[in-house]
Amino acid sequence: MKLGTLRDGTRDGRLVVVSRDGSRWAGAEDIAPTLQRALDEWDLVGPRLRGRFEALQAGQIPGKPVDVTAFGPPLPRAYEWIDGSAYLNHVRLVRKARGAEPPPTLETDPLIYQGGSGHLLGPTEDIPLIDPAWGLDFEAEVVAILGDVRRGTKADHAAECVRLLTICNDVSLRGLIPGELAKGFGFFVSKPATAFAPFAITPEELGPDYRDGRIHRTLRSVYNEELVGDVHAGPEMHFSFHQLIEHIAQSRAFTAGTLLGSGTISNEDRSAGISCLAERRMIETIENGQPETPFMKVGDTIRIEMLDDAGTSIFGTIDQKVVEG
Repeated sequence: MKLGTLRDGTRDGRLVVVSRDGSRWAGAEDIAPTLQRALDEWDLVGPRLRGRFEALQAGQIPGKPVDVTAFGPPLPRAYEWIDGSAYLNHVRLVRKARGAEPPPTLETDPLIYQGGSGHLLGPTEDIPLIDPAWGLDFEAEVVAILGDVRRGTKADHAAECVRLLTICNDVSLRGLIPGELAKGFGFFVSKPATAFAPFAITPEELGPDYRDGRIHRTLRSVYNEELVGDVHAGPEMHFSFHQLIEHIAQSRAFTAGTLLGSGTISNEDRSAGISCLAERRMIETIENGQPETPFMKVGDTIRIEMLDDAGTSIFGTIDQKVVEG
């Protein structure tokens, strides 16, 4: 099942079902007015939404053509946005470029930060560049949208907490991060609004490509019309979504509508490319002593998507442009 949120002038938009190929949509507000309401009442409305989706897919009900610019993020605002750093190659490159050792618990204790979720960007919304010195960067990630998570949930039982999957561009301001981390209190102003793909899908839509709490497909990043990354999201995700859920649920519960990100996708094989400019700069620093690649500037574009075997964009495309802040 594939779902999306049409912008309608309200904060939370209007829930729709979307055909598997992303070409048509049909309203679902009579079942649940918003995606958040659907997540809150999933056991009741989930089967009805699936029925509407299957009817659209079979051509039993009329569908309207998808205009991605009319779609917001699946959840225009969320109760929580929690992001991990599950790809350890990315962490190791960051530390090596700084001449620092990774933390001794790198492989056993996930890195997590909590970002802002009251204002999230849609797939075609511009990225404002407020100050070039802040070091604007994109970050291509996969995301799980959770149902209710009980405190103490273990990884073995976490699969039932993953309601939907999508992708995001977790925008970062690299120039501000070191100063914030030096305070010993984490990210805040260095993490502006995150952008999300237009569609979210139920895990079974991926078939065997979703297993063990990981998406086993590549995520493509096209920067200024150049393919810079086609990075595999599965094998090197050291901490699965199930393990990340166990970690965050140690001390508290989470409500339906929580967004859980994987962190920047990164592969040891450099031929796969990059999912953020910072990683290219890290490699340049390690190899040449200093970075050469600049961060994003006004007029730059970034396109992020995940394709199936037929070349169809599974979650729809994030397609953004950098504009004056």
